Amino acid sequence: MSDSNWQGKKIVVLGAARQGLALAGYLAMHNARVMLNDMKTPDQISGNLQALRQMGVEMVFGSHPLELLDNTQMLCLSGGIPLSLPIVQKAMQSGIILSNDSQIFMEAVPCKTIGITGSAGKTTTTTLVGRMAEADQKCMVWVGGNIGLPLISLVDQMKSDDLVVMELSSFQLEQMTISPNIAAVLNITPNHLDRHKTMQAYIEAKSHILTHQKPGDVAVLNRDDEGSWSLKEKIIGQQYSFGFDKPAYPYYGTSYHNDWVYLSSGTHEEKLMPRNLILLKGEHNLANILAACAIAAAAGFSAESMISGVAGFNGVPHRLELVRVLHGVAWYNDSIATAPERTMAAIHSFQEPLVLMLGGRDKKLPWESLIALINERVDHVVLFGEAGSMIESKLKEVHGKERPYTISLHEKMEDAVVAAHQVAQTGDVVLLSPGCTSFDAFRDFEERGEKFRQWVNSLS
Repeated sequence: MSDSNWQGKKIVVLGAARQGLALAGYLAMHNARVMLNDMKTPDQISGNLQALRQMGVEMVFGSHPLELLDNTQMLCLSGGIPLSLPIVQKAMQSGIILSNDSQIFMEAVPCKTIGITGSAGKTTTTTLVGRMAEADQKCMVWVGGNIGLPLISLVDQMKSDDLVVMELSSFQLEQMTISPNIAAVLNITPNHLDRHKTMQAYIEAKSHILTHQKPGDVAVLNRDDEGSWSLKEKIIGQQYSFGFDKPAYPYYGTSYHNDWVYLSSGTHEEKLMPRNLILLKGEHNLANILAACAIAAAAGFSAESMISGVAGFNGVPHRLELVRVLHGVAWYNDSIATAPERTMAAIHSFQEPLVLMLGGRDKKLPWESLIALINERVDHVVLFGEAGSMIESKLKEVHGKERPYTISLHEKMEDAVVAAHQVAQTGDVVLLSPGCTSFDAFRDFEERGEKFRQWVNSLS
């Protein structure tokens, strides 16, 4: 969108985190009248507010006064801002346009886009597709969105023959009315119900990645995931898919059997890469690789570039990241696991005896399946944070019915690390896979993972 489209328009940006700061800067550069608003105080915000002030961005902190909406043409929501907020409700009642950084980016982007969403695996898959795109060496590749730099801050540098690979969350998709050229839904399982309230609303937000595609676009779905596969009726363009089972022909996408990843281009299937090339642990990561290869095939990348993208890839920080081995105990950082289902995937990645660290802030998600798996598989449970007592009560309902394990409860995660160190024995895995958000004690899951690394590396 040109400067003249924003010239003089009053736009309120709610949320002064990474996305909100980038969007405020972009809009100010394009001559909008920007108001940045956040409940936090300026000293609680990590970002260059002075640079935004010099660009003419006005700021209100500490509350969300409804008066901000006076003469406002658009209200932009950063990720995590709930629609139930009074200022958002007032804007909707007043007919003010709702948008966000991803929608405005999609309105402005001059090149082909690949969008990836899912309840789990988005960042790993997006990173893999980015690596494959760069190995393909046909164009300039931009990777971002819900990871790394917000793409809105880079869009003015993009050219028509570039390629964007973007991770999209349900929060971002909720406001979007433009879909990527290639749209992938990795999986849909209960998540963020504290924000979306119902699974139906959550699935609806996710489906926006497909619903605005055009006939020449491509949708990539997971044959093994009920939530993803249920969206196939919404496909407008071509369908690609991925999954472990060999599907009926003809199909386009990937499958896995006999320790090989296979690629199909319709009626012909060929071996792509052996399992021993893949360094990532866990079946869920193998599914991420199947997804990345299906997306890459949909984008026209060569088989060689897919192999190059996977070879040597050890994973993304805070996702089953090996921190260290101390006295024969392996410590893994899976801070990204902010839902019980993600914790279950992490547990299934190990055969070793497990010391499991759980806790944080609950997202109102079901815990029953994880509790049952802990009862079968875990040797010690170390709880911490706001949700610790709630998890403890659920564990004690079944504790000892199948196998004994210890439970300890700690207010702070730092104390939980020490407690895990005390119970772990040679040959064990200590797994931080919290099943909860980090917002009771940390800025985000990344800060939680970084602190975990720091505390684990200080153990002796």
